[in-house]
This record gives sequence, structure tokens and C-alpha cells, in this order.
Amino acid sequence: MPKIPLCDLPVLPQNHLPLHLQLQKTRVFCNNDAPTNTEDITYSGAYAALGVDNSLKLDEFRKNFKVKVIKLNEEDMEFDLIGIDASIANAFRRILISELPTMAIEKVLVANSSSVVQDEVLAHRLGLIPIKVDPRLFDYMSENDVPNEKNSIVFSLNIKCDRKTGERLTVYSHDLKWLPFGSEYVLPTENSSDPSSKPKTYTSFTSSQDSLPEFSNNPITVTPGIIISKLGPGQEIELEAHAVKGVGKTHAKWSPVATAWYRMLPEVVLLQDIEDEDAQKLVNKCPVNVFDIEDMGKGVKRATVARPRACTVCRECIREPGWNEKVALRRVKDHFIFTIESTGALPPEVLFTEAVKILEDKCESVITELS
Repeated sequence: MPKIPLCDLPVLPQNHLPLHLQLQKTRVFCNNDAPTNTEDITYSGAYAALGVDNSLKLDEFRKNFKVKVIKLNEEDMEFDLIGIDASIANAFRRILISELPTMAIEKVLVANSSSVVQDEVLAHRLGLIPIKVDPRLFDYMSENDVPNEKNSIVFSLNIKCDRKTGERLTVYSHDLKWLPFGSEYVLPTENSSDPSSKPKTYTSFTSSQDSLPEFSNNPITVTPGIIISKLGPGQEIELEAHAVKGVGKTHAKWSPVATAWYRMLPEVVLLQDIEDEDAQKLVNKCPVNVFDIEDMGKGVKRATVARPRACTVCRECIREPGWNEKVALRRVKDHFIFTIESTGALPPEVLFTEAVKILEDKCESVITELS
């Protein structure tokens, strides 16, 4: 192989990588057999031989980092996190799932249950019903704390299927009734000698929760329409359910999200013009309609990438021999499409804001320990 004189080598801009190295650093190549270049190149001296500093610069991070909201409603949110590492995106995901607090039913006092659902299964189903209340308004309850209006929410469920109808009765989550004064069940203690004294219940509310300004115009409810059980003629359920504050890493019932997930932004590149029959063939290959056909005039039809964001990188378009030379599938390493589906306790945008605060507190704790 003949040697190329140094004077004939292309002159690269200072502090810039060649195109092929830049692609290896910023893209995952989704080949027909397996993805390549999946690792993150974070070593500061990785490109020292080329005179390029690969160290993380705070000013550059601030310039490149962006959050773009794509879709937002009461239940879910889709947004783009641009300019961050996968570890940061995964930290947000883990915090959303396991470290954001919510209120969930923890204790169930069953007075009567003649349904076919066992008490343990019934309590488990009640615990998974999302409670629509801001958990930031409540305190955590430890083992030594007494249930009160600041750390507990009490619901009652009293429903019976009439024998006369002869039909089954479905018990739904919206049949749970909020008890703002706390528990109505009396503790099984000895009778007090003072007949005028108020019987002691399972909670010690000093005031009604509906008298508090936070709940006076916004009563505590649960997500409606969730089936709890089905009762036959003559069967009934009578119970109290006590909800407390917790986090998802203790039990999944306290997780505020139905799911929180992310994927790297797909990038679809046509390496050459694909026209006429090949263009139509390419459009037919894709199951999510990423490609479209553009009329170029004079009877020429050319394939275009119309919806690259919809690409799932299933690789159907490059599965046949020769198509990997026409189409390139990649993923952008520092661009994440993030989706949050809330259970209903808090809006998804509030959940993400709270996750950012928790991550910030963790970083401050590390800095404090190191200083």
C-alpha cells in the first residue's frame, strides 16, 4: 500500500473530529445483524492524538442541554431530553418509578366480607387503587406515630348485593367513601368507666380533613371505574381502608407512574436516491410508515423519510441483501424520547419536576460528603 505524504493529508478544523469518528461518538449504528458503537466515549483523552479535548465542559453542556415537550395531557407526557448522557435519563426513570412519594392504602380493617375474594387478595387490590391527592400535603408515618389527619386518609366500603334481584353486583373503586373525620371503628379495648367519654377509634384526628383549606373545595377521591370485586346475591363487603404516604421502592402500590421509559431518537438516512419501484418497495417494507413517496416530476417518484421519529428500528427496511447500502438506521446517543404515564395522583409534568428536585438533592448530598 503506497504511503501518503503528510502534506497531502486533509487539514482538519481545530478541535473537530473527522466525520466517521464524530458519528461513532454520537450515534449507535443499527446494522442488520446487531447494533454497534453502543458505548459512550467519555474519557477526556480519547482523541488527544487529534488535538481534540473530549472532557466534559459545563458551559458546553448548558448550551446543548434542552427539554422539548412534545405531548402533554392529564395522564401522560412525552418530551425530549437533548444533550445528556444515558445515565442521567435512567436516573430520572428510576426516581420516577421508585422514589417519588404517593398515598396508597396500607391497612384494611375488614368487618364483614362474604364475597369469594379472600381478605388478603381484597386488601392487595385496594392497595393498588390510585388515590387522587397531592402527597406533598401529608407527612410520612413511622411505626411510633399515631394515625392523624396529617399522615393518614381513611376510606370506607359498605356495599351489599340484594337477594331479591338475583343478579350479581360489581363493586368499583368509586364505591370507596372518604371519611374526613377518620376511622369510625372503635378499638377493641376495655369499656371506659366514664360513659361521657368519646370511644377511641383506630385514628386520632383532631380536626376534620375537609375543614383544611387544601381539601375544602377539593375532596379526596380515587381513580373511578376499577373493579374491586363481584358480589353474588346476599353477599356483602364492609371494611375501612387506611392510606399512608410511601415510595415505590417499598412497594409498587406507591409508585406514581404506570410506566416511565425512554428511547434514543431514531435517525433514518437514505444513502442514495431510491426511486420508482424501489421507492414503493421501501414504503411497503416499513410497518410504521416512516417513508413516503415524493413526486419529482417527469414520472419520477422518489422515497423520502417523512416520519423518522416513528421508527422503531425493526430493521425490516434493511433486512434484504443490498438494502443496508441504501438505508442507514442510527440512534442519537444524547437525544432521548422520554414518556411518563401518571397513575393520577399528580400530573406528569409535576412528577418530572419533583424527580429533578430529588436528583438535585442527591447531588448536593454527594458534594457535601466530599467537601
